Amino acid sequence: MDSLHAQTASTNPAPPQPEPSSLFRPLSGVLGAETDALDLSRPLDAATVEAVRAAFRDHHLLVIRNQSLDKERMYRFAELFGPIESHMIRLADGSKWDAVHTITNLDAAGNPVAKPFISSNYFWHTDKSFLPEPSLLTMLQAVELPPNGGDTQFADMTKAYDALPDATKRRVEGMKTVQSLEFMRRYTGSAPPTEEDIAAAPPVAHPLVRVHPETGRRSLYIGMYSSHIEGLPEEEGRALLEELLAHATQERFLYVHTWRLGDLVFWDNRCLLHRAVANFEMGKHRRVLMRVVVKGEAP
Repeated sequence: MDSLHAQTASTNPAPPQPEPSSLFRPLSGVLGAETDALDLSRPLDAATVEAVRAAFRDHHLLVIRNQSLDKERMYRFAELFGPIESHMIRLADGSKWDAVHTITNLDAAGNPVAKPFISSNYFWHTDKSFLPEPSLLTMLQAVELPPNGGDTQFADMTKAYDALPDATKRRVEGMKTVQSLEFMRRYTGSAPPTEEDIAAAPPVAHPLVRVHPETGRRSLYIGMYSSHIEGLPEEEGRALLEELLAHATQERFLYVHTWRLGDLVFWDNRCLLHRAVANFEMGKHRRVLMRVVVKGEAP
């Protein structure tokens, strides 16, 4: 990916940038904002970059419509938010994902299959919470879509925390959850991690209630990687985690993204959960999304 770090000069003048204050409009009453006023195939001026960053901070999920980015340009846009993550996921041939890679329901021959290679995408999660420094931002671009369905759901963990009874807030204050790649693989019925994977990502404890470094607001930090709660009997901790997850993924906290070709969607893993929805004929229709992830900091 070394070539991705080289800025390539455009021979064509950049078009006028939209006014930052009018760039994004809210998506729904729950979370998110969208725009169709940007062309990310060209560099953005400093004011527009700051407006995008501010909208990301305020809305936690942004949709930029009508994009057709190659891997290099997507990488360079994602870099505006921080360093790009490498990945541990192995493909069927044993190779690891590139920094910018595709998420698909295709087999090695490019044919759609009814059972995806990676099934964990269909469970509620926040990306890379099993690492000491979990992901900050995940970015997807819609390349090929089924005629209907193939949605992605997002759950607002800040609103979910705010809606907890005061007694529950007091109970969970100061608790830490153990985040485990090995647990996730068992929980989702996925292939077990290799010894190399386990050595590279041993279980790590993170706060159950995470404070957002930019907004100062509290949110639940849970999902499919959450193995147990430190200091509680395993059964009691698992019951609490499942109770919190059921609470946090109620419809009132959800935004469901219905994809359009060219959508570029990116979200804040520090305060949102997400999952793919298998609501299309997976063995018949192709679904291809290009993906890149920005590395975050310790909670």
